[in-house]
Parts: sequence; C-alpha cells; structure tokens
Amino acid sequence: MRVEIRADHVLIDGYVNAVGRDSDVIPDRRGGFIEQVVPGAFGRALRRGNAVELKLNHERTLGSTATGVLELFEDNIGLRAKAKISDEAVIKKARDKALRGWSFGFRKPDDRWEERDKDPPRRYLEDFELQEVTIVDDTRQPAYPATSIELRGDEASLTEYRESDDKPEYTDIDVAPPGAEETHGDVKTSLARYRARRLKLS
Repeated sequence: MRVEIRADHVLIDGYVNAVGRDSDVIPDRRGGFIEQVVPGAFGRALRRGNAVELKLNHERTLGSTATGVLELFEDNIGLRAKAKISDEAVIKKARDKALRGWSFGFRKPDDRWEERDKDPPRRYLEDFELQEVTIVDDTRQPAYPATSIELRGDEASLTEYRESDDKPEYTDIDVAPPGAEETHGDVKTSLARYRARRLKLS
C-alpha cells in the first residue's frame, strides 16, 4: 500500500488481495479452513458493473467506484485499488501513519472445496458479489490471514470479510506555502519550479 499525503487529500494505491495464494487458517464451525481467491474471480465480479463502496474499517463510507473516488481492477497479482480520499479523518490517520492495510467484503460466493488428509480443507473462491473495499487502520486486528466469517442480518445477507496487512509506504508531498504560486500568462508556476527556486535561494 502506497499512501501519498497531499494538502487536502490522500492518494492510496495497493493490492487488496493477491489471487492464487493461501490464506492462514480461517476459523469456522468445522475448525477452520484455508482459502484462495482464484485468478479471474475479482475481474468477473467487477465486470458485472455493480458499484463497490470504499469504507474505513467497514463503517464510514468514503465513496465508491460509481462516484470516481475508487478505481478497482484485477491484474496478474490480484485486486488492485486506487483511491483519492478527501475525508479529514483519513488524512489525519495517514499523517499519523495509522493506516494498516485493506479489507474486502463479498456475498454469494461460488466456491469449491479440496479436502486434505492432515491439513485444513482448502476453499477456492471462483466467483462472488464484491460489496466493498475497506481501508483498515491500526484499531483493527488483522483478519486475513486469520479472519472469521461475520453474519450481519439473516442468512440471505451473509457477508464475508477478509483483511490483510499491507505495510504502507508513506510519502508526504511538500506543498508550497500560500502566495508561492505565480501566474505567467495562462500558465501557473508548477510545484516543481517552486521547489527548484527554493533550493537555489537556499
């Protein structure tokens, strides 16, 4: 996860989940299982065109793919997310280096199971309805690996959540102070030119 902090927004770019990779053991009523998202599953979910919400800790809605705040696509690594967030609480958490990783929520999984003699069974997620992508902060405990299935509402609305630590890399973009930006004709002096001038003066 790359976190780029600017004056009035944060740019976040990273992988929500890597496909074709085993999770740690996920607890369930049978004692636990291993899980993999099959390559192509995220792409199938996204091609349906349903809006996917962007949230903070599965609680506060920050936007969605429909509003342009969130961009999602699957590549050969997994589900990649790019988000431009102007929420003040998220900006503060970014400045405090309190963002930890990603989570995603899904429903109606199409899966298959592989039974293994000495190890927990492996579940392959081949298709599902992608509900949300969540930015997770340091108040949440890691859940993917080692997550559980959460039930909200009746059985028909079962939503599963998976989280991952992503070792964020933070970049705080230096912003020119007020009045430093000049206009020459219709072209404004860029931030790069301002920095170069500042270095020359120093």
